[in-house]
Amino acid sequence: MTELLQRQVRNRLLRQFPEDAFQLLAPFLDPIELPVKHSLVRPRKPIEHVCFLESGLASMVAESADGKSVEIRHIGREGIAGYPVVLGVDRTPNKTFMQVAGFGLQVATEDFLPILEHPCVRQLLLRYVHTCELQLAHSALAAAKFNTHQRLARWLLMCHDRIDGNDLPLTHEFLALMLGVRRAGVTDELHILEGMHAIKSTRGNVRITDRNKLIEIAGGCYGVPEQEYERLIEGPEPEVVFLVERPGREHAIVAREPGSCLRD
Repeated sequence: MTELLQRQVRNRLLRQFPEDAFQLLAPFLDPIELPVKHSLVRPRKPIEHVCFLESGLASMVAESADGKSVEIRHIGREGIAGYPVVLGVDRTPNKTFMQVAGFGLQVATEDFLPILEHPCVRQLLLRYVHTCELQLAHSALAAAKFNTHQRLARWLLMCHDRIDGNDLPLTHEFLALMLGVRRAGVTDELHILEGMHAIKSTRGNVRITDRNKLIEIAGGCYGVPEQEYERLIEGPEPEVVFLVERPGREHAIVAREPGSCLRD
């Protein structure tokens, strides 16, 4: 089997792993094709694998007791499917499956859990879970305080963040799931965004023609979770202050500590 090199992976979380931790995990990472509708996490079933997405788009969906459902968040190459195991949870009522086909690196949960003993990995993944919770919070904010076309703009931006290129292979069924509306209402909302010259919608595809316009339309319901991800996951390594004792005084030296995993 060809050795998996960290510099070759596209998953943004894996690229932030300390080198020693990545080398420990790499032998357990299995390449996997992820076709549309492929199940990554089944509701109320043990999470047997976690998957670092390299491409494609996964949906996490919540379902009510009477069968109503809505998408609550996306997972792309910024994240990991099956992340509840990071919190010590072996199953969840939510389901996660692929909406846009892609590729991933999958690892059995039993092989993944020992890597959480690495303090830098544990901190990195807990910070990722924090950004997931923040995304959920802003989805609730958007649903309560923003118009449907603004929410659609937000979801399209989030898809655009995770899919290469400007063409998003999104069906009306998926867009209705994202927004929690009927399929018939999706067409009207797409027409609004088209009229603002932000997108071009065709059957099974939405092309982003002006991302800045889409950001303007989304307003305050897009951006905060994304900024928090960049700050906590991909921000610069911190400067660490060492106190060096010298005869008669203490001297502070500011330097970057190799392998440091603390970020402010």
